Order: sequence, then C-alpha cells, then structure tokens
Amino acid sequence: MADLSLLREKHIKYIESLDKKKDDYEYWLSEHLRLNGVYWGLTALCIMDAKDAFTKDSVIEFVMSCWDSNRGGFGPFPRHDSHLLTTLSAIQILATYDSLNILEETEKLDKCTEFIIANQLQDGSFQGDRFGEVDTRFVYTALNALSILGKLTPEIVDPAVDFILKCYNFDGGFGLCPGAESHAAQAFTCLGALKIANKLDALTPKQIEETGWWLSERQIPGGGLNGRPSKLPDVCYSWWVLSSLAIIGKLDWIDYEGLRKFILEAQDKIKGGISDRPDNEVDVYHTVFGLAGLSLMGFYNLVPIDPTYCMPLSITKKFKKYPYESNN
Repeated sequence: MADLSLLREKHIKYIESLDKKKDDYEYWLSEHLRLNGVYWGLTALCIMDAKDAFTKDSVIEFVMSCWDSNRGGFGPFPRHDSHLLTTLSAIQILATYDSLNILEETEKLDKCTEFIIANQLQDGSFQGDRFGEVDTRFVYTALNALSILGKLTPEIVDPAVDFILKCYNFDGGFGLCPGAESHAAQAFTCLGALKIANKLDALTPKQIEETGWWLSERQIPGGGLNGRPSKLPDVCYSWWVLSSLAIIGKLDWIDYEGLRKFILEAQDKIKGGISDRPDNEVDVYHTVFGLAGLSLMGFYNLVPIDPTYCMPLSITKKFKKYPYESNN
C-alpha cells in the first residue's frame, strides 16, 4: 500500500535552506526567478502554517531591494528590470506580511500602479514589460496586483475582460492569446482574471460546463494532471487545474485520491521538497503548487488557499472586492 504521508517538516526545512546556498552556481543562475521564488517559498510555508520559518524583516528588505527606480515596479533581483510577474510577487509578499503600507510610506505606490497600467495595450491585453511579450498570464497578473492595491477601474477591467473572452477556445479551454492552443495554466489565468474582475458571468453556463469537462480530462489514469492532451502529468497542474475548477465550482470533478497519491510520490523523502513527477529533482515551484493542490482538496489540515489569488484565504478575505463601491 502506498505511503500517503505528507513530509511537512522536511518540506519546511527544504524551503528554509534555499536562501542559504549563495556559494552554489545554481543560486546565481536563478537570479531571474529569485523574487518569484521567495513568493513561492513563503506561500508554501503559509500553507503548512510555518510562515515564521522566514524572517519577516529580511524578506521585506529583499523585496524592497528589488524596486526598479527607473520604471517603477519590481524586478526579480536587485538591479534587474521590473516585470509584471515579479511586481505581483512583491505585492503578494507584502500583503502576506500585512505590510503593503510600505509602498505608500516610501512613495512607491503610485509609481507601481502606473507601471502596471502602462503595460496595458489598446486591445485590453497586457505585455509583461517594455519588451512587449503578450500573454493572458500578464492580464491576470496585472488585475491581481491592482486588485490587491485597490486600484482597479472599469477603464482597465472592461477591455481586459474583452481580451480574455477572445482567448476562449471551441474545446472549452483558453489560450495565451486569441487562437492559441488551450492550456491548463492559461485556463487558470483567464478564469482567475474574470473572477477578480467580477465577470465570470461573461461566460455562458454552456461555456463553463465545457471548461469544466476540458479541465477534468487533464487527469490521466495514474492520477496526475497534465496541461494539455497527450502530455505527461506534472505536479504543478495540481494547482492550475484544481484552482480553475474551484473558481467555476467544479472542484469535485477530479479524483482526489489519485491526485493525492501522485503528488506524494513526487516528494523527496530525504531532503524534502516536491518535484514535477516522481523520481525527478525537487524545486520550490512544484513544492508550493503540490501543497496548494493538497490544500484545495482538503488534505492534511493544511491552511486553506484562495484558488483565485494563490494566497492563504485568511489574507485574501481582507481584500476589497471589485467593483469597490459594492462594499459601501
């Protein structure tokens, strides 16, 4: 019988160790992911109710050191250019520590907001940075960040929603841009963006049903989930698929036990951490999304995760719902 134990303490120690390897070649090769990595690690610790394993002051100091004074926003590491993805990670980390006030106190809030909005294009899409890559990831990233900051407006939301709806495909999935192949990660970014914008009802009931079927069909016989048809399963889709199903109220369309077994078999029983699939090398990215999937399924008394924001529900329940005037 398979061992269905979650190696919680080993995972905590693995995440704690990640920032202590500055003499390793790999540490410097991954500079471009450092701020995202801090968010992944912190969120994983939050899910395991071990947030204090990171030192709050040190984390916030690092986040603020990634500020891009030339363009506003945050880069992945000091002296790197800002990007929407890393700007969102910075905002999420500060929100997790209930420290968003730092942006206002250091006169960065307006510049950060301006950086995000400046990356919206005429068709409602967003580019990730000044180099012009367009992807539904960046629409979600921008709306997520602005909603946490309380800076969403109809002028931003309405064209963004129009763009997202154009990315819906005949099979029920979503692509990274209109006409692109359906992919589970894009389903999450599109559904998450619509949820943040309070516009899920822009999809018809038939479309929601089709999306639910497309997502549930990502589960293969071994229990794992893939990102698109005929691909290998990957632990990270425990988040992208389950969160999407949770957003549209169809989380139970997945075989929980099969997926739990797949995630747990990808654990490193010696050093902790979770890999993309069993017997591969672990990393913090797959660790957080494996844990997030287990949280969504309600296993191991993990801290509940918000399927829209990928942050603890205890934090996101403080966010104001858009349109903000609905809270008055």
